[in-house]
Amino acid sequence: MPELLIPLLAALAYLAAAAVLVGSLQADRPRTRRVLWLALPAIALHATTHALGWSRLHGPDLHFFAALSLVALGMAALSTLAAVTQRMQALGVIVYPLAVLLMMLYQFAGHGSAQALDWRLQLHAWLALMAYATLAIAALLALMLWFQERALRRRQLHGWLRALPPLVQLEELLFRSLGASFILLTLALLTGVMFVENLLAQHLWHKTVLSVLSWIVLGVLLFGRWRFGWRGPRAVKLTLTSMALLLLAFFGSKYVLEMLLAP
Repeated sequence: MPELLIPLLAALAYLAAAAVLVGSLQADRPRTRRVLWLALPAIALHATTHALGWSRLHGPDLHFFAALSLVALGMAALSTLAAVTQRMQALGVIVYPLAVLLMMLYQFAGHGSAQALDWRLQLHAWLALMAYATLAIAALLALMLWFQERALRRRQLHGWLRALPPLVQLEELLFRSLGASFILLTLALLTGVMFVENLLAQHLWHKTVLSVLSWIVLGVLLFGRWRFGWRGPRAVKLTLTSMALLLLAFFGSKYVLEMLLAP
């Protein structure tokens, strides 16, 4: 019963934080303290849900739904940071309910068995999960940037788009997120090369190739931004392409191996 209570409390806190953010956007008045009082306990309870699951299994659980939930946990933490340090309450409105959904899928349908991972493989896994979470946030920012630019061109900046920060600030936040994603993904790939045996084995080669392709797309985008000032639709398309490749690399392969092909 306590193990069920903790994720339920986390879900309530997440949804309450999202409701506060919606209210602050409608009133055009930041309510940062209220959001923190709700979001920080939600994040802590979300993490505790995984800690209890790992304790019960005597090891880390990084199966399909568990990994999705951990990425959502990272996204929730980054969204809370953005809400506090930037005018980015809109992120939490999307991410907090998503975190509830993925956490509940993990709680009710996602518990697997513990995986025997030494500290080196755990480091690789954590870097990969952080890279996914950061790039997912960047993908959401890219979509917001696209909608905002489209509305400005049509002179139809209405509704929730008015709650977004100025275009230049949103673009700067996007490329900061992309830079962090690139660093984390670089470290994840390096630790994979150093610590993962048979990286090009049959069940890993597609994951490796797609991850490298995502890294290349990210690198090209960041170089283009630095050298040629790329922005706008081109930046959005390359960001979403990189995210799609990374999503296929990890969760696509995990879904096939663990959900479709598992005995």
